Amino acid sequence: MYKKLLIVLICASPQWLWAQKNAAVPDGLAQRAYEVTVLTRIADPVLIALSKNQLKSTMPVEAKVAKDRVYSTYLEAFGRLLAGMSPWLELGPDNTEEGKLRKKYIDLAVTCIKNATDPKAADFLNFKEGRQPLVDAAFFAQALIRAPKQLWANLDSQTRKNVLDALRSSRIIQPSYTNWLMFSATVEAALQKYDNSGDKMRLDYAIKEHLLWYKGDGVYGDGPNFHWDYYNSFVIQPMLVDVLKVLKETKQDPKNYYELILGRAQRWAAIQERLISPEGTYPPIGRSLTYRFGAFQALAQMSLMKTLPKPLTPGQVRYALYTVIKKQIEAPGTFDKDGWLRIGLYGHQPNLGENYISTGSLYLCSQGLLALGLPPADPYWQDANADWTARKAWNGEMIEIDHAYTDPKEN
Repeated sequence: MYKKLLIVLICASPQWLWAQKNAAVPDGLAQRAYEVTVLTRIADPVLIALSKNQLKSTMPVEAKVAKDRVYSTYLEAFGRLLAGMSPWLELGPDNTEEGKLRKKYIDLAVTCIKNATDPKAADFLNFKEGRQPLVDAAFFAQALIRAPKQLWANLDSQTRKNVLDALRSSRIIQPSYTNWLMFSATVEAALQKYDNSGDKMRLDYAIKEHLLWYKGDGVYGDGPNFHWDYYNSFVIQPMLVDVLKVLKETKQDPKNYYELILGRAQRWAAIQERLISPEGTYPPIGRSLTYRFGAFQALAQMSLMKTLPKPLTPGQVRYALYTVIKKQIEAPGTFDKDGWLRIGLYGHQPNLGENYISTGSLYLCSQGLLALGLPPADPYWQDANADWTARKAWNGEMIEIDHAYTDPKEN
């Protein structure tokens, strides 16, 4: 009797339950295969429709006032999706099953870019009317910056001209004195990279204002004020890194701001990793929560760039992000019957859609999948699963003490 009771108690212990719950967790390559499936599932409705010049005619528009967002939602869907998808596409085709799949999506993306920027096409997208197009011209530009070989290099000469014209046309839109300055800067960075025509004033102004808005410990204000939300990851830090990387490559970063902002981005990535709960959730703080796991673009970007801060390891970051992505993407109601994303943080929660949110906005979630740009042989995918910080902490394991970050010149 006592023996049976002891067995029951052992089997009911938190440690035993924890072990059983995670006994069948897939390894890194299986997690990669799952995330590729997630990415293509998200991408299919957008890319298939746009490749056929049918995006405007078939894409649903869910918003508080749908008719007010029609002018911008299509570019939102395409630009944001491509910004997150581009590192995976940049790996290029090969003879593996995944490589053949990439070839399919590279071809789709190139056709979509042609249609989106051709003034004669039915799906020619709006890059200049109203205010929102500046935002998504920037995400489109970010995609081009991240995939020079598989996106830009595969465009025909006329489409390249159309792309540059479309990006330049967004200059008519004046950015807000907020994170929006980075949208203008990202457009200009792409123009500088591919046409040597970036506006240095727009680039310099956006960078220097954000340096002024730095609040310390790896966090920038959204404009002069601090906001508790995920815009340091949705926009600010990733675009600062991408823009300054272009300037560094073109020898236009004489003060080496790139190294400064990279150190801050690494600290922000470390904070992000600690925000992921043992269950793969995170605090629902601030606006734009419907971008879902796009909230972790900065952490995914540091993984992609192989610049994760110590003591983070690829295995723990991969496992953490996989858990977040799986939890959100599998929530009932995330997709409609035709496969389009629906407004929500976990499933369908239309009340979370601010007045600027529409169906197209939701495709920023793809930014959480940036690490797919690392090849399957990379340690990010090869390392064994490792528990992330919060999971270790709440399982009674040893974790590193966290310290505030100071810029190297302040040390």
